[in-house]
Amino acid sequence: MTKGQTSPARQEHGRELVSPGKGNGLADVFRSRFLLKLLVRKELRVRYRGSVLGLLWTYVKPGVQFVAFYIALGVFLGLEQSASNRGGLPNYAVYLFSGIILVNFFTESLSNSTRSIVHNSGLINKIYLPRELFPAASVWVSGVHFLPQIFVLVVACLFSGWRPGPLEALSAVAGFLIIALLAVGLGLFFGAVNVYFRDAENVVDLFLMVATWVSPVLYSWRMVQDKAGEIGFAIYQLNPITVAVECFHHAFWLPTTAGAEGSPPNLLTVWVPVALIVSLVILFLGQWTFRRLEGRFAQEL
Repeated sequence: MTKGQTSPARQEHGRELVSPGKGNGLADVFRSRFLLKLLVRKELRVRYRGSVLGLLWTYVKPGVQFVAFYIALGVFLGLEQSASNRGGLPNYAVYLFSGIILVNFFTESLSNSTRSIVHNSGLINKIYLPRELFPAASVWVSGVHFLPQIFVLVVACLFSGWRPGPLEALSAVAGFLIIALLAVGLGLFFGAVNVYFRDAENVVDLFLMVATWVSPVLYSWRMVQDKAGEIGFAIYQLNPITVAVECFHHAFWLPTTAGAEGSPPNLLTVWVPVALIVSLVILFLGQWTFRRLEGRFAQEL
């Protein structure tokens, strides 16, 4: 064998062999789209096995959450604008629901992807397939649940006089993309760490408990600006979830109001690019951590 040639033992059908347990990261998820679809179908079947309502639970759960928050905050605490209360938000129901469904998408995605590797230990111990498929499938399943909720939101907005333009559509896509990238990145990170330290599940649960409150889902961004000042508000805007929620408010709530306070300054020109960069950095770190730890998944499980 001459210098520069690859040993036949290192080749198989013209392809270079790689070390076991090592893949190409999220690129393998794209190449294994068929397996991804099978995992998504399996997750949906298992989740609603024996359920009477099935996918209707995707309407019931956020509906109950919306009613509870709307009564407690919109009515009792006066966040709904009315003839006797000019300090509230106009069309608070749309404002509230557009934020709730996006945060619910994030919380479900991260919670399920954190547990995805441990819950699929049987498959991982029996066969080799790209392990990133499991967190990715969890996010996709959450996306399936998100679709009927966004449909309900669009119908409610249309009845409220919603007439979106290209900028509003772009804002909605940007908000969803920010949350999806963030959920995949954090899901890869915590999903891998959870194999070694099951405390990761509790850390994620604690984080998700406050996810609704650290973004302007239930209140206005103006309240944060007034209390925290410009510097504090700039730090607050570094949270990608905050920017994503504001994008959804800009896309769905703002066109249904007249004379509302509007979106935060430089939302689409500055804060959306910043949030996308932060989410991409977290995605890169999550993928890097996942690849560093995945080699011993089978042994640890």
